[in-house]
Amino acid sequence: MMQTKTIIPLICLGLTLLLTACSSAPKSAKKSDNNNSQSGRYQMKDDRYPDNAPDVSKVKNAVPKYEPYSRQGNPNKYTVLGKSYKVLPTGKGFTEVGHASWYGSKFHGHLTSNGETYDMYAMSAAHKNLPLPSYVKVTNLENNKQIIVRVNDRGPFHQGRVIDLSYAGAYHLGMLAKGTAKVRLDVIHIESDAQKAVNEATDNEQHYIQVVASKDKLRVNTLAKELERKYGVKSRIVSRNGLHRIQLGPIDKIYLTNKLLDNLHMNGYPQSFIVP
Repeated sequence: MMQTKTIIPLICLGLTLLLTACSSAPKSAKKSDNNNSQSGRYQMKDDRYPDNAPDVSKVKNAVPKYEPYSRQGNPNKYTVLGKSYKVLPTGKGFTEVGHASWYGSKFHGHLTSNGETYDMYAMSAAHKNLPLPSYVKVTNLENNKQIIVRVNDRGPFHQGRVIDLSYAGAYHLGMLAKGTAKVRLDVIHIESDAQKAVNEATDNEQHYIQVVASKDKLRVNTLAKELERKYGVKSRIVSRNGLHRIQLGPIDKIYLTNKLLDNLHMNGYPQSFIVP
C-alpha cells in the first residue's frame, strides 16, 4: 500500500510537468522587425502565425487611387533603434530590390504609423522611406508572383529587408512558410485631379514608353501588335546593335504616359520605362 501511495503522486507530478511543457511550447512563426515593437506595447512578446485565420485566398489586391499623404505618418526624418531614416517627398518612379518579410498576430489590431489599425488580413505593408499611404506592386523574384499592397506603416528595421507584408500579402506572394523572399518593389503613383489638370495644361511634349527589348524580331513584331490592341496606343520598333525595342507612343500628356506606365507595371511589364 505504501508503494502504491508513493507512485500515484509521482505519476500526477509527471503528468503535470508534461501538460505544463505542452502549454508553454512556442508556436511556429516568422518574426518581423517593425517600428511598432516598443517594449510593453503588445500583449505578445514575439510575433506569430494567427490562430484560426480566415481564408485569405479570396482577398483582392489593393486598388490604387489618389490619396493625400498623411500628416501624421510622414515626418521628414525619424529615428528607430538609434538609426535615422528619411521619408521621401513622393513615391513617384520609386523602385527597389531586396528581401520582404511579413508581420502578423503581435501587431494585429494595433495602430500603424499612419494612425490606422493594422489588419493582417488586408493587402497592406510597411516600408521605411515611402510616404504614407503609397501603393506598391511587389514581385516575388523567386516564383514571379505579384501583388499590390497599400503601404501604411513603417518597417522593417532589419538589415537587407525592404518591405514588411501583411499575412494576406505574404500568402498571395507565396512566402508565408519561408518567411522571407527576394522581391522587387514598383510604386504605383496616382496623381490628384488638380495635378493632372496642371500636367495637361503645361505639357506639350510627346512621350514614348519602352516595354520590351529582344533579339527575336518576330517575337517583338507579334508582341507590338498585341500591345497596340490591348492598350489602344500605337507602337514603334527601334532596332540597334541587333536588339529590337518595342516603344509605345507617341503620347501627348505626361500624366497619360504615367498612367499607361503604371498599367504596364501592374500587368507583367515591370521593366517598362519612359524613353528620355
